[in-house]
Amino acid sequence: MPFLTESEPPRGVPLAVAPGIRRVVAANPGPMTYHGTNTYLLDTPEGTAVLDPGPDDPAHLAAVLAAAGDTVARILLTHTHIDHIGAMPALRAATGAPVHAWHAPAVAEVMPDVALQEGDSVGGWRAVWTPGHAADHLCFAGPGGVLFSGDHVMGWSSSVVSPPGGDMAAYFRSLHRLLDRDDAVFLPGHGPPIPEPWAFVRDLLAHREAREAVLLAALGPAPQGTRALTEALYPDVGERLRRAAERNVLAHLLKLRAEGRAREGPDGWIAA
Repeated sequence: MPFLTESEPPRGVPLAVAPGIRRVVAANPGPMTYHGTNTYLLDTPEGTAVLDPGPDDPAHLAAVLAAAGDTVARILLTHTHIDHIGAMPALRAATGAPVHAWHAPAVAEVMPDVALQEGDSVGGWRAVWTPGHAADHLCFAGPGGVLFSGDHVMGWSSSVVSPPGGDMAAYFRSLHRLLDRDDAVFLPGHGPPIPEPWAFVRDLLAHREAREAVLLAALGPAPQGTRALTEALYPDVGERLRRAAERNVLAHLLKLRAEGRAREGPDGWIAA
């Protein structure tokens, strides 16, 4: 499917992406993070809300604090992967701002000050539970049809779904859930805004369904390990991404097993 690209953004400066919303891109580029993690600054009547503080990088934290101004009113988390929350303890210590996150965080050390449930409102932004990439993943929907999509939907790449925290069946359900919405733009955890999100999610779901169909066709009576199946699904994947691809394959297999379409034995996976 066609993905979105952008030039490498400037570091350490806030970039306007929508009315009242800026992003600061962390300097943690890589095969899983594109140019880096997006930390978003949201203007609210109470002050600035920081969504996803980013990695544990003093330079990034300093840039976020400088861009946020005098008052950081709250900290919001889409999920608890380290590239999104590494700077959270230092940001909370520096500002005293309460952390708002899913009520059952996947990382035990993350203790939200405000434990969010589905549909809770935080400064005008409504929590939308979208497990799949992570069990504690939230999107936040708010004014102007903006939805912060975290790592659930990103324009530059499909998401890694790595069990046990990642769940492919939940990921499919969460994609279908976004198809039932009418948001105008997605602001993801990595990469540029997604301006036509409904069409993009539709294509992303079709892309995943096509991958799964190839995987199901590759299964037969002879057991196969995830490595061999990964090579069938991702014949051109580079070594840097092979591990992530294999985790996606395992997530698909677990989904197929739950649906009664695949079986796992001591020597590998077979068609059910």
